[in-house]
Amino acid sequence: MFASAGVPAALAARTAARLGPGAAARLREDPWRLLAVPGVRPEQADHFARALLGPDARPGDPRRGGALVLHLLTEAARRGHTVTPLADVVSALERARVADARAAVEAALDGGEVVTLTEEPEFDEESFDEDAEPPEPEETLGPARWALAEEAAAEGFQRLTLTAAPLPDDAAVKELRAGLPEDRSLALTAALRTGVSVLRGAPGALAEAAAGIAAAAASRGLRAAVAAPTERAAADLATALPEALPGEGTAPVVASLHRLLEPQDGAAAAPGAVVYGRGEQRPFELDLLVVTEAAALDVELCAVLVEACPDGAHLVLCAEPGSPPPAGPGRPLDDLEASETVPVVELDAGPPAGPVAALTEAVRGGELAAVDAPGREVVIVPAGDPAEAVHRAVQLVTDSIPRALGIAVEDVQVVAAAAGGEAGTAALNAALKAKLNPGPGAFGGMDPGDRVVVAAPLPSAAVGETGVVTAGGPRGLEVEFPGGAVTIAPADAARLRHGWAVPVAQARGTRRPAVVAVLVPDGLSRPLVATAFGLARRHLSVVQAAGPALARAVRETGARERRTRLARLVMR
Repeated sequence: MFASAGVPAALAARTAARLGPGAAARLREDPWRLLAVPGVRPEQADHFARALLGPDARPGDPRRGGALVLHLLTEAARRGHTVTPLADVVSALERARVADARAAVEAALDGGEVVTLTEEPEFDEESFDEDAEPPEPEETLGPARWALAEEAAAEGFQRLTLTAAPLPDDAAVKELRAGLPEDRSLALTAALRTGVSVLRGAPGALAEAAAGIAAAAASRGLRAAVAAPTERAAADLATALPEALPGEGTAPVVASLHRLLEPQDGAAAAPGAVVYGRGEQRPFELDLLVVTEAAALDVELCAVLVEACPDGAHLVLCAEPGSPPPAGPGRPLDDLEASETVPVVELDAGPPAGPVAALTEAVRGGELAAVDAPGREVVIVPAGDPAEAVHRAVQLVTDSIPRALGIAVEDVQVVAAAAGGEAGTAALNAALKAKLNPGPGAFGGMDPGDRVVVAAPLPSAAVGETGVVTAGGPRGLEVEFPGGAVTIAPADAARLRHGWAVPVAQARGTRRPAVVAVLVPDGLSRPLVATAFGLARRHLSVVQAAGPALARAVRETGARERRTRLARLVMR
């Protein structure tokens, strides 16, 4: 069918993954369903429809209008928005030559994948003037998947806040606080006294505080756990726990959030997602859960998390100040903080623990400062263009860093703002593979010895987890992850990418001994740069191909605004 319609064969696998086993029949019934496949543009779907329907493929076809509405909202979700004003959708439909935009919206609503929402207006001082017209509620549209997740997350936060009781008694809390600095004492009190709390601070301080809170709770016989973004990050966190707990407590569990939620192999899930065993029907057996890198939680994963927390459990969400929003839709942590319904504790900024931390703190404050690095902890490598940036990055990973600093290639992680572009992670990985593990890509583009990263969650590994391919065959790819060896089925192999170079959004929360940050002008922001620099433990090389755009982004460019509802929903 695709061949006769002139559609690239490479699109077939993506279409089957998105639309399921009956993809061909569904497309014959409605060729504009092709718009549901990531990367397909409206004009491509129109071409496909004309090839299948001939003269019956008309701009005013209600199937086209409904598909365009969902496409517009899905594209907005990829930019982080959970809702879009109805007026914006109608304008976009009119530009796409949809004769009856309102009818197209109704068709999308009838399909069940889109919902309509009414946003109550925010009041300011002018709203209370006698002559002022009261603001009208705004109609918005959103993909049902994200709108329902946002409501579930809000309800979960409210439930945890209302059902929480103080965990140990006052005397025990007083004893646990004894000798702690004021900021750590406040963080511990918030964690033990309230159902939901937010903790902000620099990476090292956050890790120590998270481990300290969990250990303190466990020392009083409470069931405590710390959830990290990946198993590699969890292994690092475990080293911050005390070797022995006072009293009769059991050491807290430290694992990836993905593993704690118990992903189910073979269960039917939404595209790009997994089904978790933990949830409302089977919640955690925990009294307190501390989640690190919580700013990376999109609204869907956040909803899964809070639904898995039983009534009375305490949830502590940790993140660096000014963290970038999640890769997926929403900004749950920022919205929760903006709602002013939970305590927020910021750890005191102590003296930076070395040149990398000093540079990261300066960037977080809006300044691209020069730092003293006598041990070559920070190295700036200029590059005139993206091609030179790729060349310099390969030199650093394969020669300079191992030779000069004694850090093995396996402990060096390259990061970039995005996958695409001449110096994006795809181009960097191609160059690094050619140098480190040349091969034909015999197994879906992979060879034994390739480093890979999970780009979409797998039942066996979280997004951002890196591993090494050990073998391949009809059953799939054999990959050694930090949590052990797994087999990735051929149908799931598309969720892997080469992982010598990783987008910052996937690398966040998992620090490495050495990091090579490749920066070009596109996609830069202060939160992204600070996050990239903060991933390095011992050494940071900055391949500077952005010119003055880097300092300007650090000084002027924060995270892009997102249209979300969670803050208002939590306050209801």
